[in-house]
Amino acid sequence: MAALPSVNNILVLDSEGKRVAVKYYTDDWPSLSSKLAFEKSVFTKTMKINARNEADIVMFDGHIVVFKFIQDLHFFVTGGDDENELILASVLQGFFDAVGTILRNNVEKRTALENLDLIYLCLDEVVDGGMILETDATVIADKVSSASGLDSGAPFSEQTLSQAFAVAREHFARSLLK
Repeated sequence: MAALPSVNNILVLDSEGKRVAVKYYTDDWPSLSSKLAFEKSVFTKTMKINARNEADIVMFDGHIVVFKFIQDLHFFVTGGDDENELILASVLQGFFDAVGTILRNNVEKRTALENLDLIYLCLDEVVDGGMILETDATVIADKVSSASGLDSGAPFSEQTLSQAFAVAREHFARSLLK
């Protein structure tokens, strides 16, 4: 019986290769320094490739890396060397599109950092413990908007940006006080 497809990590790095949002699902990188070294190596290997319109795939250090860039953010999904590239690409595309929806197509480092809690909620909706849960960007964005309180009675797509920020800030403040 074939094993279920899984993800080793999901990385969002800035245009200098520094962390914006990362999640590791395996022990292939046991320490923070090994994780940072992997991120730097992946960034260095892919930074000259133009992956702005569609995802690109490379084999790197025994892992399949699927990646896509937008503005000053670099999105990566990594799987084992026996994983299906198309499945990893659909995970990347679902996460990428959901982040675009959540950030109102203003996908850049500053906006991503201001909405880091929503990006991590997206990560949690896409993959749990390495197991792929969802790849449909609309479903992911809807779950994140309802879980974060962004909906506040109106569909996510009908909220104004200031309403969405206000509700997100309120929810984040409440979660810090718990």
